[in-house]
Amino acid sequence: MRILVVGSGGREHALCWAIAASPLCDHLYCAPGNAGIADVAECVEVKAEDLDGLVSFAQNNAIDFVVVGPEAPLVAGLVDKLDAAGIKAFGPNAAAAQLEGSKAFTKGICDRHGIPTAAYARFTDLEAAKDYVTQQGAPIVIKADGLAAGKGVTVAQSVNEAISALEDAMSDKAFGAAGEEVVIEECLVGEEASFFALCDGKTALPLVAAQDHKAVGEGDTGPNTGGMGAYSPAPVMDEAMIGRVMEEIVQPTVDGMAAEGMPFKGVLFAGLMITADGPKLIEHNVRFGDPECEVLMVRLMSDLLPALIASADGQLDQITLRWRDETALCVVLASKGYPGSYEKNTLIAELPKDSDTVTTFHAGTARTDKGVLLATGGRVLVVTARGGSVSEAQKRAYESVGKVNWSNGFCRKDIGWRAVARESQV
Repeated sequence: MRILVVGSGGREHALCWAIAASPLCDHLYCAPGNAGIADVAECVEVKAEDLDGLVSFAQNNAIDFVVVGPEAPLVAGLVDKLDAAGIKAFGPNAAAAQLEGSKAFTKGICDRHGIPTAAYARFTDLEAAKDYVTQQGAPIVIKADGLAAGKGVTVAQSVNEAISALEDAMSDKAFGAAGEEVVIEECLVGEEASFFALCDGKTALPLVAAQDHKAVGEGDTGPNTGGMGAYSPAPVMDEAMIGRVMEEIVQPTVDGMAAEGMPFKGVLFAGLMITADGPKLIEHNVRFGDPECEVLMVRLMSDLLPALIASADGQLDQITLRWRDETALCVVLASKGYPGSYEKNTLIAELPKDSDTVTTFHAGTARTDKGVLLATGGRVLVVTARGGSVSEAQKRAYESVGKVNWSNGFCRKDIGWRAVARESQV
């Protein structure tokens, strides 16, 4: 098969890395890709948001199957355009992608199909939203309704902070059109987890759980980012909890979307809070998480490609997946200043060599004509390791991080800290 992966981040590098290993894959392209992806796929200069350009490329290069990595082209309708051109793709169509494209849409699905989630209210009027926050008090969660590249959520610890977040979104247009409507939620208390299931419109095949580290600073402090590291499995997601999540959240979402005429195909990423009352949905995403995808791919023993194709074909009931029992943990190296402004095109002088247990995925890199490696993004490298325990995977990952020669990079030093603390108590 001739495969096209769409996207340019660490998630797409991990997907390309896994797909390239499939005996079904004859030729792998990635649009637009990055310097690391170029080691396993042929990168083509078509942006992920250029829907017509991607369809044209797929037609002109006899692409058999397209795997869409990021959310923006899914919400914009890339899968619909590919389908109209007769090209099979992994990912939801625009109607089903509303699960990520609109927080308010997802809350409606939860309401209508009995899916446990935080209590909420929706607003398009700033003053009404401020009044609501004042009445409810803090802590409280403010979310831009639309896509905001993972940065449209504020967990406000005070009413003033919540009002400031509302003004940023609704008055100052910090997130553009995404913030014209906001969803204000109760602040759930518990432990967060990321859970993934492949879906084919009716069947949901559970993958494995991971735990992301969103805050930029050690001890989960500082502003939220796209994710500074992750590990899998997440101890909070034992077999009983996975069963509850499938029964109470994932399958009702798949059944509800089908009942409303929007069957969901692709990967459903449930962002969860495991509360004293059980799992509650924080949000749905319609693509693999980043950096969770990286730890999932290094744990997956089965061929990924047939599972992705079965999702598109409605045949997931024919698929079983095998996973390594080991823990995988990844550490994100980001440009100094991230998630705020940062310098681009800084030199990465040296990277560690990959081994059986450690792989460095690229998230924001490019090479010059002379082969010099440059950091081009906020999140730049994702050093991913496996081990027999969280502590062992963490040790291997940070040893490899220490071999990166990049003066403008930084990382959190405590990825996996909760799970490491748990292990030390056993």
